[in-house]
Amino acid sequence: MDSIEASDFHELASVSEPRVAPGGERVAYVRTVPSDDEEYEATVYVAPVGGDESQRFTVREGQDAAPRWSPSGDRLAFTSTRGDGDRSQLWVVPADGGEARQITSVAGGVATPVWSPDGSHLAFVQQVAPDDREAGRDRWVDEAYEPEEPDPRVVDRTVYRAEGRYFDRRRPQVYVVDVDAVDGVGNDEESAGDAVTRVTESDADHFSPTWGDAETLYFGRQVPREAETDADDAIRIEIRRCDPAEPEDDELVTRDEGWGGFVRAASDGRVAYFHTPAERSTLQQTEVRVYDAANDETRTPTAGMDRTMAYHSVLEWGADEERLYVTTPDEGSVVLRRFPWDADDSDDAPDPSTVVAGEGMDVDAAHVGRDVLAYTASEWDHPGDVFISTPGGGEGNRLTRVNADVLDGVAVPQPEELRFESDGHEIQGWLLTPPDADGASPLVVNVHGGPHIMWSDAGTMWHEFQSLASAGYAVFFCNPRGSAGYGAEFMQAIEGDWGDVTGADVLAGVDHVTGRAAVDASNVFLTGGSFGGYLTAWLAATSDRFDATVAQRGVYDLLGFYGSTDVAYRLVEGDFGTDPWADPEFLWAHSPVAHADDIDAPTLVLHAENDFRVPVDGAEFLFRALRKTGTDTRFVRYPREGHELSRSGEPGHVVDRIERIRRWFDGYSDHHDAQPVLERPPSAGLSAGDGDEHGEH
Repeated sequence: MDSIEASDFHELASVSEPRVAPGGERVAYVRTVPSDDEEYEATVYVAPVGGDESQRFTVREGQDAAPRWSPSGDRLAFTSTRGDGDRSQLWVVPADGGEARQITSVAGGVATPVWSPDGSHLAFVQQVAPDDREAGRDRWVDEAYEPEEPDPRVVDRTVYRAEGRYFDRRRPQVYVVDVDAVDGVGNDEESAGDAVTRVTESDADHFSPTWGDAETLYFGRQVPREAETDADDAIRIEIRRCDPAEPEDDELVTRDEGWGGFVRAASDGRVAYFHTPAERSTLQQTEVRVYDAANDETRTPTAGMDRTMAYHSVLEWGADEERLYVTTPDEGSVVLRRFPWDADDSDDAPDPSTVVAGEGMDVDAAHVGRDVLAYTASEWDHPGDVFISTPGGGEGNRLTRVNADVLDGVAVPQPEELRFESDGHEIQGWLLTPPDADGASPLVVNVHGGPHIMWSDAGTMWHEFQSLASAGYAVFFCNPRGSAGYGAEFMQAIEGDWGDVTGADVLAGVDHVTGRAAVDASNVFLTGGSFGGYLTAWLAATSDRFDATVAQRGVYDLLGFYGSTDVAYRLVEGDFGTDPWADPEFLWAHSPVAHADDIDAPTLVLHAENDFRVPVDGAEFLFRALRKTGTDTRFVRYPREGHELSRSGEPGHVVDRIERIRRWFDGYSDHHDAQPVLERPPSAGLSAGDGDEHGEH
């Protein structure tokens, strides 16, 4: 039987952004698949709820996203880069098919579109600079327009870059477009510009437009906590509302100290939003709050649920607007829950944690219709599909099998769930063994990032873990202390100590699995990304347990990381409770590179050049330290990539990264007939290109 290879990534499709049509008979979603080594094809598909095959709904041109049915169900709006390079614009297509009509051509692109309740307008967010507004490019611009790169780049913000790009004075602003006033952007440029209304323009970040009724638009805005403080550093949000016909008369609804993003309004003006306490915010769980303007009350209906919100969590009102839906990490699953909007933490409060979908799954996204609930989720035996259930819960029905052709006849072993003890705490983990393994297998230990996230036996690492198992490795992964999904106390256990506490849990897991006959205890390897890269370097320096390591996109120098990262400097302030000028010795002692002279295991360093979450200077520091101290090492830099390389990087780079990890370990494994990479031809064991093209020196 065939097994999963790293190169199979080129054939694997993913699904996202499910949306139930108003009648409940169809579900729109986005299907994404690599088109070549550098690009993806992202197209809107529609799946009938009755069980027929999904049909492609938009043409294969550009990248489509954000499908949104109109309230009457007669049209589908979506964003697409077709014909406009990297800028997404707003398109509308009849629900029964036909030619899509482009209704925006704006300099900042379009994100998060949302229909007004009467179906006449769409609100959206675009990233624009003051000179875009002054020149009117935020309302209409020729599709050939290309902004000039600043030279030199002048910076006047604390956070001036993120997600692989510089802001260059751009801030997210809210707009509304009159859908019927545009007869196609290419047909009438003047009407296209006149149809777009600028709702916000203050020097602040705006987000999450949401309609109450057809004349009331709500949105969030990040502002300074005090007049003299920095809005990038303040972690305060305002929720405001206006009539889009008179946006200058917007008014404050409520203000909250903290940050969480997302705003969702009910038709009567109640507003739900995420809230993370401002004090030591990175150690805090995110809650849902609801502001009830009629009674001037703010409730926290998730207060009795000792779980945080999931990464990129769902926040949805049910059709009756009496219940809210969210996704939360929960002991190795990402589950979808619903709870009454007015619940609290009193003893007689309704249970806020009723699971309606996703137990045993990793639920990525969901949309609640009147009679149908649609969600995308992965499980141990597939990397993701579209499911439906009822809003009240029940067993899910799988609408799609987007990777059936790829996985047909392919061995997909099931990870075994483990529970083991470390320092008096129960830790959850998994062991994935190779298909048809004959005897003991070498072990790859993989550590998650965050540090306050959670792994399951599904999710974004599905393909990578299955690829390593197919290459003959047992794969161990776990959720050590610091992980989300096990309550606030568990998550906060690494306060002031990322390395030793989390490292003790990972090493306890290694001891647990290497006691099994299926694992060769003399061949143990370690890798991880982001915080996982931190812990990889930390354990390589403080333990002699590993025969070789691969440190990926890691934080190796907390002092340098504080000054070069985007918003993640708050991890230093929150998790460690200090900053570089207050206690540099403490932060240096907790930096893996400070102990690099104790690293003996051959260490491959992987990093993306446009990673603004964990900038590449830390990897350069670690690599040079390893070279100076005589450790076998190599440094691989991926151009054009940001922090999400492993999840959404160029397909050729995604495959190359997995193959390099496997190839590095092969060279030190007693079970693989391979020389160490440093003794092999540059391209040996790689499927994409030769060594020179990969920049090996």
